[in-house]
Amino acid sequence: MIEFRSLTKTYGSNSRPAVSELSMNVNDGEVLGFAGLNGAGKTTTIRMAAGIIYPTSGTVLVDGKDIVKEKVQASMNIGWVPEFPNFEPNAKPLTLLKYYAGFYGIRADDAVRRGKELLDMFDLGDEVNKKLKNYSQGMKKRFSLVAALLPDPKNLLLDETLNGLDPEGIRFMRKFLADLRSKGKAILLSSHILTELENTADRVAVIHKGKLLEIIEREKLTSITSDGGKLEDYFFKLIGG
Repeated sequence: MIEFRSLTKTYGSNSRPAVSELSMNVNDGEVLGFAGLNGAGKTTTIRMAAGIIYPTSGTVLVDGKDIVKEKVQASMNIGWVPEFPNFEPNAKPLTLLKYYAGFYGIRADDAVRRGKELLDMFDLGDEVNKKLKNYSQGMKKRFSLVAALLPDPKNLLLDETLNGLDPEGIRFMRKFLADLRSKGKAILLSSHILTELENTADRVAVIHKGKLLEIIEREKLTSITSDGGKLEDYFFKLIGG
C-alpha cells in the first residue's frame, strides 16, 4: 500500500505549491488512475513517492515505511517508471540490471535469470546485446518497466507509461496490469489517456493545480460511461474546463 498524507511540495517561497495537502491511498490489489492536465502535479507527486525529491511537508508511506525517514526500507518495495526514462547510454541491459540488483541484495546470477525473463516478456530479448543508446524511446520505456520489476516490488509508480504505445502495446499493458493487480500489487498509474484509465483503473484520482479534486470510485466510473458519457467530459467539468 502507498499512503499519501497531506503531501505538499513548493519549489519557491512565492510560487503556488506544485502539490498541496494531497491525501490518498493506493491499496494492495488496486490500480489507481491518476489524471490531470500537464503541470497539475502528477509527476511531482510520483517523484516524491519514489523518493527522488523530498516533500515540503507531509509524507508518503510505502507499506508503512516513510519514504524520507526510512528511505532504504521504503524503496525496497517500490518500483518507479518515469515518463522519460534515462539510462547510462553505453550500458547494455543485463549489465545495468546486475548493477541495480546490488541495491536489493539480489545475486548477479539471479538478476541475469530474472532479467532475461523480463526482457523476453517485454519483447527486448533480441536486443540484449545492444547498448541502451541504440534503443528507441519506446524500447527505453519497456526497459524501464523491466528495471522497475527486477526486485518484484509490492508497489509500482507508473508515470505516463501508456503514452506512445500502439494498440497492441496498450492491449499488452492492460493484461499486464490486470496480472499485477491479481498478485496484490498496489499500482499508481498516471495517464492523460482517460479512455485507458476507464478500461484499466479501479478508481481514478483527479488532480488540478496541485490539489486533489476527487477520487472517482469504480461504481461512479461505470455510471458515467453506462449512460453514453465519457470520463473525459466529466474530467473537464470537474476541473472547470
